[in-house]
Amino acid sequence: DSFRTEEFKVEGEKLIAKIKELIHEGNIRKIIIKDKEGKTVMEIPMTFGIVGVLLAPQLAAIGAVAALLTEATIVVEKNE
Repeated sequence: DSFRTEEFKVEGEKLIAKIKELIHEGNIRKIIIKDKEGKTVMEIPMTFGIVGVLLAPQLAAIGAVAALLTEATIVVEKNE
């Protein structure tokens, strides 16, 4: 299993929108959210087929985290 990582810096209020966009693109193994100091705040493994209803609890948790962050880095592990 080879994978690559991509990083995106976003403002806290844009966190959920960016994560939804990334999930929609597909091919993601894991999403890691870091605060502006680079500390991991949340890690979400993405198992194949996790969509819609199954994703709702994670998005609610991300929303709570986003409210506390002014700036975040999203690290995405994608399958090659």
